[in-house]
Amino acid sequence: MMDTIELNNGISIPQLGIGTYRISPDDAQRSVKHALDTGYRLIDTANIYMNEKAVGRAIKESEIHRTDVFLTTKLWPSSFSFAKAKEAIDASLNRLGVDYLDLVLLHQPVGAINQAWRALEEAIDEGKVRAIGVSNFTQKDLEKLLESTDVVPVVNQVECHPYFQQRELKEFMKTNNIALEAWYPLGSGSPELFAEPILTALAQKYSKSVVQIILRWHVQSGHIVIPGSKNLSHIDKNLDIFDFDLTDDEIALIGTLDRDKELAGMPRIVRRLIGLARPDFNAQPQLKR
Repeated sequence: MMDTIELNNGISIPQLGIGTYRISPDDAQRSVKHALDTGYRLIDTANIYMNEKAVGRAIKESEIHRTDVFLTTKLWPSSFSFAKAKEAIDASLNRLGVDYLDLVLLHQPVGAINQAWRALEEAIDEGKVRAIGVSNFTQKDLEKLLESTDVVPVVNQVECHPYFQQRELKEFMKTNNIALEAWYPLGSGSPELFAEPILTALAQKYSKSVVQIILRWHVQSGHIVIPGSKNLSHIDKNLDIFDFDLTDDEIALIGTLDRDKELAGMPRIVRRLIGLARPDFNAQPQLKR
C-alpha cells in the first residue's frame, strides 16, 4: 500500500516516487518501467534532465493506465516568459507522449517568475496540467510569489534529508498548505549520514537498511520523496518501507541529526548557466488570478 498526500488543490500524490536526475535516457527508461511494474506511481523528470522521451516510453511500455501514474516535470528558467513557458509545456507533453501533466514545477527561482507562473495557471485552465508548484524556492522566494498570485504552489521541491531538515521553511510551507517534496532525500548517499549510530541502530531493530529508515522518516514526516536510481534492486528496496512504523521517539531522535546544512546547495549546472542571479519578480506587472 502506497501512502498518499492530498495537495492544496484536492489532488492526491503518492508519497514515494522515482526521480530521474542525472540518469541517462536508456537507464531512465529501464528504471521507470521497472518502478511502475513493481508498484511505483509517482515519476519525476524535468526538461533539463534530457530524458523526458525515455520516461514517456517507459510509461507506455508499462501498460499502467495513464490515470494511475502521477507524472511531474519542470520548466527551466530559459523558458520563464509567458510565451516560452507555454511552448515549453507543450514541448514536454509532446516529448512525454501524454495528453496532460499531473504536476509542473518552476525549476529554479530565477528569471521572469510571474510570467511563467501565469502560463502554468493558464495550462491548468486548458486541461494540460493538473497542479503547479516550484522547486528550490526559499521562504523569501515563496513570499514574493504569493504576493502576486491567488494560486498557491502545491509543492516546493527542495533538498531535504536528516542533515538538512528544512525546519523553518517547512513551518512556513505548512502555514500556507504547501507540501515539501524532497530531492537528495538520502543526502546524496553521504557515507557519514549512513554511518550515524541512530540510523544504524534503527536499521538493526527493524531489519531494514539505513536507506529504508531514512525514507520511512521522510514519509512519516509528511514529505513526498523521490529517490533516483538506475539500480533495479535499490528501486525495489526503496519501495519496501510501508510495513513498519517508526515511533514518535525515534522520529524525534532522527530530528537530532539536523545540522541545517545543505550537502548539495544550488547545483553546479545552475551556477554555470545562470550564475547566482536572484528572481526578477517585477518582470511582469503583478496579476491576480
